[in-house]
Amino acid sequence: MIDYSIVIPAYNESGKITASLTQVVNFMNSFNESYEVVVVDDGSEDDTVAKIEAYQKEHPKIRLIKNPHKGKGPTVWKGIMEAKGNYIYLADADLSSPMEELKKMAVWLTDHDYDLAIASREGHGAQRVDEPFYRHLMGRVFNFWVQVVALPGIKDSQCGFKLFKNEVAKDIFSRLTIYGEDAPEIKKAYMGAFDVEVLFIALQLGYKIKEVPVKWVYVETTRLNPLSDSIDMALDVLKVRLNTLKGVYNL
Repeated sequence: MIDYSIVIPAYNESGKITASLTQVVNFMNSFNESYEVVVVDDGSEDDTVAKIEAYQKEHPKIRLIKNPHKGKGPTVWKGIMEAKGNYIYLADADLSSPMEELKKMAVWLTDHDYDLAIASREGHGAQRVDEPFYRHLMGRVFNFWVQVVALPGIKDSQCGFKLFKNEVAKDIFSRLTIYGEDAPEIKKAYMGAFDVEVLFIALQLGYKIKEVPVKWVYVETTRLNPLSDSIDMALDVLKVRLNTLKGVYNL
């Protein structure tokens, strides 16, 4: 078994995927050479897949999985379930949090026996770079809702960088219902609140979670509709709470 799987969901990332993969490979070659990079394409409509396939020719540790377009959550689900590493690191394709942050997250699993570590843009030592005020405000309002409904005490559930022990990740993701294997195909980009479902299940199962303050650089995106997506995500958070009352997570 290899040490690390880096799971990267990708949707229309043609403009940055090659540069991001280069950063991942360069970092891992110096950090730990026992790794794989699992890129899961979420039905991209540009030439993201072609660029990954071209990159694979020179980098055999890159794996490409082609998924139908279901949004970020089910795309991540696929990568997690396919990952082979002892530790599974979930990273956004834009690498808005530098790969170097993996070092300080890994310590909590390898040396302190936490089950998962989640990158946090809040707390002492965290850095938010170039984030517009309105986006920060949106995030804080959403996090307040998340803490009230599902994740009390988690200051930042939505940062896309998370590290799991393999068996922990497989256990949690196998129980997803909103963002799991049976999620329907969609027509637009959708990031969703899958992080909330993941962390809620983790807490209910008693897994030890460490929030690790990181550096995070804002990257402009057109995939998030501030109004409609915020409403949909808020409703998804409510579904998580209702699901546990119905016993659907088999906790």
